[in-house]
Amino acid sequence: MADQPRFAILGFGNMGRALLRGILKAGLTPPDHVTVTARSPSRLTAAATEFGVNTTSNNRSAIENASTIILSIKPQNLEPVGAEIRGAVTPDQLVVSILAGKTTAAIEELLRGDDGAALPVIRVMPNIPVMVDAGCSPYARGPHATDEHVALVEALLQSVGETAEVAEHLMDAVTGLSGSGPAYVYMMIEALTDGGVKMGLPRDVAIRLAAQTIYGAALVVKETGLHPAILRDQVTTPGGTAIAAISDLEENGLRPMLISAVVTATLRSQDLSNA
Repeated sequence: MADQPRFAILGFGNMGRALLRGILKAGLTPPDHVTVTARSPSRLTAAATEFGVNTTSNNRSAIENASTIILSIKPQNLEPVGAEIRGAVTPDQLVVSILAGKTTAAIEELLRGDDGAALPVIRVMPNIPVMVDAGCSPYARGPHATDEHVALVEALLQSVGETAEVAEHLMDAVTGLSGSGPAYVYMMIEALTDGGVKMGLPRDVAIRLAAQTIYGAALVVKETGLHPAILRDQVTTPGGTAIAAISDLEENGLRPMLISAVVTATLRSQDLSNA
């Protein structure tokens, strides 16, 4: 690929904005080598004003000179967007998809032209913390994606958090765990906050304590590499407050509920794959 790749980002929601910021933060290319599309004129204005990139509402024209096309749209919008750019995508262009439940084979089949030429596709499942450079964005490469393509995608994803390559058949599980996982954690923060409020803490103090507690606990897991059960035991003293609370959590099914949530989201991602 060229020394300064050209990107087309189709869709400028939260993820599109985060990935654009990552492209520029990583120094992958200058702003004038990026074209952003959106249906909303106000979003296009925001992209041009904040980042200095090119903008258009025409997806087909946006990809004409792009070396990398990022599909940053909702899964239900894939068909109309795909119809708009079908046949215009070439084997020299890399397609990066962040659509939950859509396989690299399905993306390639939708976008390839009548000549049936193979298209390189990489499937990514970023999560919402990419907005603050703390994302978890595993990816799977399609059969025609090269190591050079992978290096470009890794550079982008590492600029907004962490990434890891996984086999594509595991991407639905990735969606169930890290892709949907922030929603589970937000519910935990909300519940911990309500518990603190119930016991007399002001709500603004309780939410700060809850968020920082989860952030700090996660950071300890990452920094030490210790199994969470070992770290839990370090907090748990005989006859103390933590073991009393843990007993209550186990009795009320926190562990199986979270496991079930991951399984349910994974199965839903598989449903989307078959839709």
